[in-house]
Amino acid sequence: MHLYRTFIPIGVIGLIVRAVAQVSTKIMPLGDSITEWGCWRAYLWDKLQLGGIENIDFVGSVTSTTTCNVSDWDRDNEGHAGYLAIDIANNNLLVGWLSSANPDIVVMHLGTNDIANNKPTSDIITSFSTLVDQMRASKPTMKILVAKIIPSIFNNQSDVDLNDAITPWALSKTMTASPIIVVDQYTGISTSDLIDGVHPNDSGDEKIADVWYQPLVNAINDSQSPAKV
Repeated sequence: MHLYRTFIPIGVIGLIVRAVAQVSTKIMPLGDSITEWGCWRAYLWDKLQLGGIENIDFVGSVTSTTTCNVSDWDRDNEGHAGYLAIDIANNNLLVGWLSSANPDIVVMHLGTNDIANNKPTSDIITSFSTLVDQMRASKPTMKILVAKIIPSIFNNQSDVDLNDAITPWALSKTMTASPIIVVDQYTGISTSDLIDGVHPNDSGDEKIADVWYQPLVNAINDSQSPAKV
């Protein structure tokens, strides 16, 4: 019996390594109209490019038509105006979106419409758990950034109640392979940063992008690091 060994030339190995390294990290901005219409995604994309983080791809079934003060940016996202986190979870909408886009990282700002419709904080948090479970079913190593949502005119106390519940929920739900990172988008946003008491204006979008930036950079670096064995 003869045993044969296959040798791969060093040059070919180098090409394989570079090809693996060049696979883009897929990032899904997930939310409602604050995600779909806002320019914060454009500003965030621009900051990432200027920071030398170019091997990324924003993904989602929605392509933004919003005009923003950025010349070239990835407009794909999963922002859906008027959608509630509870409805997205209960109707399993995220399952199909994840299947199509296959993201490595989800950047989630959800809950404003739930508050507008007087949904209890406990029900919103339960829906967040369902969404995280669906993300991990799609990719066990999913990195998940969850926002403490920006303030709105609907009910300031409900904003606070939800945001206060997010951190302990995230701590109970986080996993080493699939961490949940809470990003505070509430602090620092005032009524002067909102167009209509709900949606950010240009200064609000800039602030939102600034706050997302470093946690997202960390998640991207984590996603692009070689797997540990």
